[in-house]
Amino acid sequence: MSFDHREEHIDHEMLLIQANLDDMNPEWVSYIMDKLFDYGANDVYIVPIIMKRGRPGIMLNVLVEAELLTKVEEVIFSETTTLGIRYLHASCHRLAREFQQVHTRWGPLQVKVGYHQEKLVQYAPEFKECEQVAKQYQVPLKQVYDEVRKQFIESQKNASS
Repeated sequence: MSFDHREEHIDHEMLLIQANLDDMNPEWVSYIMDKLFDYGANDVYIVPIIMKRGRPGIMLNVLVEAELLTKVEEVIFSETTTLGIRYLHASCHRLAREFQQVHTRWGPLQVKVGYHQEKLVQYAPEFKECEQVAKQYQVPLKQVYDEVRKQFIESQKNASS
């Protein structure tokens, strides 16, 4: 089986970087998240939290390879209002994955496919492509997703017969 991406493996040298933010304009969050992804973060997400004295805030979480720590720290300290960062060492099990193309009424679209021990266990249409089709053809996004998933299932049935 040939994969466009990596083989299934476990990354043991990952860091989960966290920063609690209670005094930052929430409109900045998507900009900061995009910047962290641009600098190589594997994942970026926020969690709503209640901080000291009942203050609402968010916890910024960034999953990154250890060698990118300096770049990520620079973004967090320069773009957020945090005064400190937590570092947690993490191991991440990554499925083998590839992209498969399916043909739809709107043209070819990509599906990301995940394998565990060489068995297909996950598949999902590529969001940006589906979003672009939905906008271009003025159809509901869920209709595009449904069509891509249907075509992928059909292609799997045809491949196994």
